[in-house]
Amino acid sequence: MKRTTLMSAVALASLVTLSACGGRTDGDTAPAAEEAAPAAEEAPAAAEAAAPVAPEVEANGTVIDVNMYTRDPDEPSGLQVFKPRLIRANVGDTVRFIPTDPTHQSSSIDGMLPEGAAGWAGEINKEVSYVLPKPGIYGYQCVPHYAAGMIGMIIVEGEGMTDNVEAAKAVSHPGLAGREFTEIFEEAGL
Repeated sequence: MKRTTLMSAVALASLVTLSACGGRTDGDTAPAAEEAAPAAEEAPAAAEAAAPVAPEVEANGTVIDVNMYTRDPDEPSGLQVFKPRLIRANVGDTVRFIPTDPTHQSSSIDGMLPEGAAGWAGEINKEVSYVLPKPGIYGYQCVPHYAAGMIGMIIVEGEGMTDNVEAAKAVSHPGLAGREFTEIFEEAGL
């Protein structure tokens, strides 16, 4: 009997907790019915927004894999790394970021993309692919481990490849990321 009462109390507490996770933090009560669900004419727009974004250019069939590690498999003292961290590629190549270890993701860094490139933002523990749309420098990060220096760079060959080098070098980075980018720019000869 006591176990049943305890289990019922745990279940009730779980339901209360879940219902409180609706995201409202302003102290208001639940939204009115007209706010709770979008109008019928708004539903198609929401569905379109949730659809995957088409690549900016057609993929050429070349796929470059980048693994995301908590501990560098080649350098045991290295933590939070992309392997490889420097890539040379061509327009239309696909870069596939693979969460080899948990808690990682890949996102482009604002200011470290060629002008007009949209960039990408992956989810934690999810593979993300990006078709490279134009020549230039692309900086990327693992958002949770950015300050720990989990960053990398893609150099896409072609006319205009160096157009955004100075802008990319001028981006300020937290923690160890700045030092890591300095090393990558030197390694790349930029």
